[in-house]
Amino acid sequence: MKRLSIVFVILMILSLFPFCASAADWVELSEAEQTALSDKGEEIIDPVRTVPEHVIHLLQIARAEIGYTEGRNNATKYGEWAGDINANWCAEYLCWCVDQADQQYGTKLLTNVYPKYSSKNVGRNWFIHEGRYIARRGTVPDYGSQWYFGHTEPIGKNGYIPQPGDWMFFAVSSEGDTTHVAMVEYCTVDPKGQVRIYALEGNKPDKVQEVAYLLEDETIQGYGTVYDLADLVLKMGSSGKKVTRLQEMLVEIGLLNPVHVTGTFGSHTAEAIRNYQLAHGIEPTGTAGHETQLSLQLYIQQYRMEHPETWQVVDDD
Repeated sequence: MKRLSIVFVILMILSLFPFCASAADWVELSEAEQTALSDKGEEIIDPVRTVPEHVIHLLQIARAEIGYTEGRNNATKYGEWAGDINANWCAEYLCWCVDQADQQYGTKLLTNVYPKYSSKNVGRNWFIHEGRYIARRGTVPDYGSQWYFGHTEPIGKNGYIPQPGDWMFFAVSSEGDTTHVAMVEYCTVDPKGQVRIYALEGNKPDKVQEVAYLLEDETIQGYGTVYDLADLVLKMGSSGKKVTRLQEMLVEIGLLNPVHVTGTFGSHTAEAIRNYQLAHGIEPTGTAGHETQLSLQLYIQQYRMEHPETWQVVDDD
């Protein structure tokens, strides 16, 4: 019965994620690789959103490194580029690939779309701060539950199928620290409804490889996403771009002084949220949970319609 329940959940997820039977244009699979997928009955899942051109370039660069093997004492060109030739180099490999994409295509992805880092937790926390992180278990450490934009139900465990270019963070320690990172290339679904994530990763254990993981793999901590797809609970101590956007909405409806738009959820933001909750029949916790944020977003839409002075006029060229 438990197995049937898991399959049912996966099939429900896939109803939001259409798939195609052949390799798509964002990934360059060899004929042998496509045959291997076909033999296993696996079909490539079509991404929910268009794969950006910069992600296609990045995947091409990262895939070209498959087979690269470290030297003595972990020595790699990725570690040397990052400033520590003997580093444990999973993050260094991905960051090096992003830098190569910037150099080859004139983009500015490193530190803007993707982090530059070497230490545990830094990459995951960077994505959380940017507002582009989805936890596999549905709850972000030190924040709370998550939900897709506009949805009334939380995402839940294994409720997100990662997209090409997402970074996948792993944790094997009881402390929950990130111990490894990989980049998602594509996902597949088999006849039993099992979803597999095919990822490119360095230091596995001594080379760059493409590795497949089941969606429910317990070592997967979460995903740094290409697109901003979900909101999460915001409360005292939270920080980042989502806090800034929340504060800007509170300013717009007159509940927060603009000087308190800091990107950090402090006492002034909590008081503004509490006042909003009191005015709208929500338990006044001072925490911007699921109900409060959905209510505020709907209220903002109505507020803007009733206050044309807030509209911005854009000249047609």
